[in-house]
Amino acid sequence: MSDYVLTCCSTADMPYEYFKERNIPFVCFHYNMDGKEYLDDLGQTMSFEIFYKRIEAGAMPTTSQVNVGQFIDFFEPYLRDGLDILHISLSTGLSGSFNSANMAKDELLSKYPDRKIFIVDSLGASSGYGLLVDMAADIRDNGANIKELHAMIEDNKLNIHHWFFSTNLTHYKRGGRISSTSAMVGNLLNICPLMNMSYDGKLIPRTKIRGKKLVITEIVRKMEAHAQNGIDYSGKCFISNSLCYDDARKVADLIEKKFPNLNGPVMINSVGTVIGSHTGPGTVALFFFGDKRED
Repeated sequence: MSDYVLTCCSTADMPYEYFKERNIPFVCFHYNMDGKEYLDDLGQTMSFEIFYKRIEAGAMPTTSQVNVGQFIDFFEPYLRDGLDILHISLSTGLSGSFNSANMAKDELLSKYPDRKIFIVDSLGASSGYGLLVDMAADIRDNGANIKELHAMIEDNKLNIHHWFFSTNLTHYKRGGRISSTSAMVGNLLNICPLMNMSYDGKLIPRTKIRGKKLVITEIVRKMEAHAQNGIDYSGKCFISNSLCYDDARKVADLIEKKFPNLNGPVMINSVGTVIGSHTGPGTVALFFFGDKRED
């Protein structure tokens, strides 16, 4: 049995059952919708379908990160039980949760000086962050100690690619992320922005593609261009989607056809309620191991 615990945040956007099966405790972000606060608890309190349908009806959820006190409450039972902690955090390019976790670490180590706490900035989000957590769980299960695991995560986290496209710009307009004019023109011309995660963990628009069919083709081309060993890629591939499973399935079908050596079928998850509060419905995100992200 390991002498440490591997933990993460709910924004890794993996299924609730996955975390239970892999023995990975997670701490929940929060969101507020229509004046009520909810836990980002992977669809347990509110199903993803209901969440996105409420956004389509006009709801504008807001989000809050895990604060220092919540991290202390989350970490302390493991330290009390004599376990060290390796926590993987949502990207610092999107959230201050990494800083909150480190502040909690400093406070707890003064109380438990014989324990170790490692906090990792994933530089990722959604199921790309989840892919990093999954890699860490595999390494842990193969017997790595906490220092070995920490080093391997740091060495490999920028090899995880995150590519996103959106077929619905309405929520981006409501949230002020794009202008009303840009949203109107984009929707009229069927523009689908293609984005990715930069080396410093920020979501960057890369190109505008006209039409869903073309953007689906292009996102798969990005995997061909960047995946480890090209079309001979033999790692895992995850996809997350926000109420557009059919689009995600089309991407997965193309990938499974083009990459015959995949480590298992493509896993399709839902974009969670916190990440989804910012994207709204209509987003598909693709994650895989590839060359080092450098921009």
